[in-house]
Amino acid sequence: MTLELDQSVPPFQAQATGDRQISLEALRGRQVVLYFYPKDNTPGCTTEGQDFRDRHDDFLAANTLVFGVSRDSLRTHENFKAKQGFPFELISDKDEQLCQLFGVIKLKKLYGKEYMGVDRSTFLIDRDGVLRHEWRGVKVPGHIDQVLQAAQALQQQ
Repeated sequence: MTLELDQSVPPFQAQATGDRQISLEALRGRQVVLYFYPKDNTPGCTTEGQDFRDRHDDFLAANTLVFGVSRDSLRTHENFKAKQGFPFELISDKDEQLCQLFGVIKLKKLYGKEYMGVDRSTFLIDRDGVLRHEWRGVKVPGHIDQVLQAAQALQQQ
């Protein structure tokens, strides 16, 4: 089952950097951005994370918490987070629980070889745990501004 817009996100728990257990229930009352990306320490993923880092205070002002999600290990995430100075946590989704829930695993092709990979996607969940916005097949330039505008508009409602 893949989530659809204006649908409640089922409860979930996930391991994140900073030795944190993230649960949707504990985040109620705050807006949440989950941005899914293919792999730590790759050019596009680094740029996207840096963009979220550089606008982090703007997201906090909109009562919005940001979490990066990939299938990388917590150890890799901790190193990536420290190296880039990310002020937000990265969720390790090695078992693909969140990837499946949000439907971000798709057939990809690299150098003629096909594989199942993470489609760069971002989701905005409102204070009540309802999926309000989604961006799939994300191109990094300008994306963070779109997400921030949506978070700010949702905060005003």
